[in-house]
Amino acid sequence: MSVLTDLQERSGTACELCAATTDLDIYEVPPVSISGLDVSLLACNTCRSQIEKAAEMDPNHWRCLNDSIWSEYDTVNVVAWRMLQRLKKTEGWPNDLLDMMYLEDTVLEWAKATGEGLSENEKIIHRDVNGVILENGDSVVLIKDLKIRGSSQVAKQGTAVRRISLDRENAEYIEGKVGPTQTVLITKYVKKI
Repeated sequence: MSVLTDLQERSGTACELCAATTDLDIYEVPPVSISGLDVSLLACNTCRSQIEKAAEMDPNHWRCLNDSIWSEYDTVNVVAWRMLQRLKKTEGWPNDLLDMMYLEDTVLEWAKATGEGLSENEKIIHRDVNGVILENGDSVVLIKDLKIRGSSQVAKQGTAVRRISLDRENAEYIEGKVGPTQTVLITKYVKKI
């Protein structure tokens, strides 16, 4: 079975966040190092676009989280927690839902991995060689040849690295796949595509 088929079966072919039944697709919850059912949820186009672009947030759409926070699936809980953290800056009601919500320590750590819930001065900001802000899921290109640690492989200048993940503790490090190898890259040697 494919991930999409498994998600459709798991969700009853409805968005796992708002229960919409149209324009559904897989949303992989960042940071993602490998794809699969355990890091994905089925989401409608409205939810996906508002998750990815905070400027397009419609607070009333997210009242659906009142039901979603009780999901048995970690991916749904992580996204619900992140959206409530984002909404609590402008709305009052998300605080009540956050007070009711319980996440195990490992799931809470995953939810915090993108920096939601931190104030702007607490966030670690990753920037490429030109000072452009990098985010989880971005694609970058190497600006110089880099030796891959632990192998004889050399990543050539111009190599594209897709779907990077950010190091939560150090603004100079990101992770991404160079060929088949997951490796750590230094931000001053990459440029956002």
